[in-house]
Amino acid sequence: MPIYHQLGNIPHKRHIQFRKPNGELYYEQLFGTIGFDGMYSNMYHVHRPTQVKTIRRQYSVAPKIAKANNIQSYRLRGFEVQPQDDFLESRKIVLTNADCHIVLAAPRQSTTQYFYKNTDSDEVIFIHKGSGKLRTMMGNLDFKYGDYLVIPRGMIYQMEFNTSDNRLFIVESHRPVYTPKQYRNWFGQLLEHAPYCERDIRKPYELETHDETGEFLIKIKKKDEIFDMIYATHPFDVVGYDGYNYPYAFSIHDFEPMTGRIHLPPPVHQTFETDAFVICSFVPRLYDYHPQSIPAPYNHSNIDADEVLYYVDGDFMSRNDVEAGHISLHPAGIPHGPHPGAVERSIGKKETLELAVMIDTFKPLMVTEDALDIADERYFQSWLE
Repeated sequence: MPIYHQLGNIPHKRHIQFRKPNGELYYEQLFGTIGFDGMYSNMYHVHRPTQVKTIRRQYSVAPKIAKANNIQSYRLRGFEVQPQDDFLESRKIVLTNADCHIVLAAPRQSTTQYFYKNTDSDEVIFIHKGSGKLRTMMGNLDFKYGDYLVIPRGMIYQMEFNTSDNRLFIVESHRPVYTPKQYRNWFGQLLEHAPYCERDIRKPYELETHDETGEFLIKIKKKDEIFDMIYATHPFDVVGYDGYNYPYAFSIHDFEPMTGRIHLPPPVHQTFETDAFVICSFVPRLYDYHPQSIPAPYNHSNIDADEVLYYVDGDFMSRNDVEAGHISLHPAGIPHGPHPGAVERSIGKKETLELAVMIDTFKPLMVTEDALDIADERYFQSWLE
């Protein structure tokens, strides 16, 4: 996210002496992406961030693939994923390819026994149910229903929930996640016609600085395996940082929809992008205002992208028998469109109150065993008249 941010205490120059009150040096860390060519921040630690005491175990969390080559449309009943106490154990990968994992999670408890770091992926966590605080080494962010939490790869964090009833829709992106380039000028500033602006981006506001030594468990994900690593110092010991690489939050309720006289295509809903897939937000909006407009989307062919739609709330006018927490998968290679009756129902309506998150991937998605556990196997026949 190309916005400069500073939090805590930092020296007036990078890579110079910055001393503690007792005269010892703070430890600088460059937290960067794409080698030295991407976004980065400079952090200053109380202790060396490199002190590994032991690696206890290594275990796989790779998805179990049920259908590697899929052309069947599916509906997944997301709320049938059973809640689990542990944050990481609750995460179920339902769809996957070489660029991303699409994950459902229903954690009941806050992350208190360990810290977590995903070295494989940027994470976009959509909060469907629940509220709380994302606690990170670069500061904290409050979250609630409708928030996207964008967490860059390599970020050490914990999730603190206010209640036990939490539902998360997560995208683990092996490619960097950015704001869409069509929304930005050549300096990186969001343009006037963008559906959100920098004021809508919530940056870390609360920096925890723990001067503690001992044994601190960080669960580190690399190549779909978890490494339990014991560090000698508390990972939240940063006294200050500045730069462009940090976690941030954006609410789907702050996305301003674009409308027109006739139906506009899904790219107008784009919220985030990578070079391998896009994430879109469908929000309450006025319908098309041409006197003969058809608000329901037209049939369209998925020739080179799989389309995933996560239904959050409201009345989904293009679908029959769809509820909050459902996921539809419309794979590349076949057309899809409104369910029978949806087009006629939409004519004359003035607005929609739907909320949904869409992901279009440019590589086919594989269907996992966890997905088939909550799948409607007959969904692909739901267009029969």
